[in-house]
Amino acid sequence: MGKAFIIDVAKCSGCRNCQIACKDEHVDNDWSPWAKPQPDTGQFWCRVDEKVRGQVPKVKISYTVRMCQHCEDAPCMAAAPDAVYRRDDGLVIVDPEKAKGKRELAEACPYGAIFWNEELAIPQKCTGCAHLVDAGEPPHCVDVCPHGALRFGDEEDFAAEIAAAEALVPERAAADRPRVHYLNLPKRFLAGVVVDLEADEVVAGAKVTAENLDTGEVLAAESDGFGDFWFHQVPAASWRVYFEADGYLTRVLEASTVDEDRNMGPVELFAAE
Repeated sequence: MGKAFIIDVAKCSGCRNCQIACKDEHVDNDWSPWAKPQPDTGQFWCRVDEKVRGQVPKVKISYTVRMCQHCEDAPCMAAAPDAVYRRDDGLVIVDPEKAKGKRELAEACPYGAIFWNEELAIPQKCTGCAHLVDAGEPPHCVDVCPHGALRFGDEEDFAAEIAAAEALVPERAAADRPRVHYLNLPKRFLAGVVVDLEADEVVAGAKVTAENLDTGEVLAAESDGFGDFWFHQVPAASWRVYFEADGYLTRVLEASTVDEDRNMGPVELFAAE
């Protein structure tokens, strides 16, 4: 077995230490035979994608680290087997000498992880900091992460996490077999606030039940002291949502998280006669 990266999205704060560390390690540094210097601008071998989700005031921001997936069946290796190789530890390397002039490699990666260096006329990407790994040190991005969101080590040591992990692009997982494994990739949220407009107050302790109209799954939540309710990490689906509270009529609404996270806004309940 080889090495693997574990990225826990729930632990990422978006500080971008990993992104900066990658630039610090590779810009103006020649780590041949693994990599030539990374340009000052235009390339992020490790980057943090930021996504604003939901609608005001129910808004969240998620951060997802993206890098070469060091695939077991790497599309870049298939595109240029003479210029790309896999080390015994699983790290996939674009040979900077043999790959010279092979611009097509920059288009071969379905993850957008290979960049074209115009000045050197070579494709470039994350090496997993192979020069540090060979010296017994972790990749620089892993070393600087203050929250343990990025980890690197032997696959057998991460067996439990790998079994629970997801692939960055699930539809390519079986074909590419990536060695970068993600925990807690952001799914959708469904949220809102329960109110009594007649009384000009929120309704705390309301029972909120969400029925997935695609699968029949039923989720339950309760509005808090501010009337807010949240369903976190739900699938992209159509929902029927039931609102119940003592002294109020039950209300049923439909909402969709198919295209985006959904704030249902103020949900007004009406007093029972």
